[in-house]
Amino acid sequence: QMQLVESGGGLVQAGGSLKLACVASTRTFSSFVMGWFRQVPGEEREFVAGITERAGNTLYQDSVKGRFTISRDNDKNTVYLQMNSLKPEDTAVYYCAARSFVGIRTDQKDYYYWGQGIQVTVSS
Repeated sequence: QMQLVESGGGLVQAGGSLKLACVASTRTFSSFVMGWFRQVPGEEREFVAGITERAGNTLYQDSVKGRFTISRDNDKNTVYLQMNSLKPEDTAVYYCAARSFVGIRTDQKDYYYWGQGIQVTVSS
């Protein structure tokens, strides 16, 4: 059973930056597609970004393109989400997720492993 632990969240002013990290407890991290999702109370969890096993491909939600960057370090079992030019509407709980099948998917149902989530709050 793989565990995912997020860190790096917090409170930031609009226009600021945060970098989230997610560490996976597995020896086969490089075989997983990784994703970041976010959720606001009362709303569905939504896809933010995804990255393939060897970081050859990435995919972003339209609203974060050009502002967020997903990356991974397979030697450190870690996936990152660099968030720049943050907006109040980026405020949410951010989740790291992993899937063991080929291809980035945007539906949370396609991800089997999940972190506990971390709060990101952007003040206006």
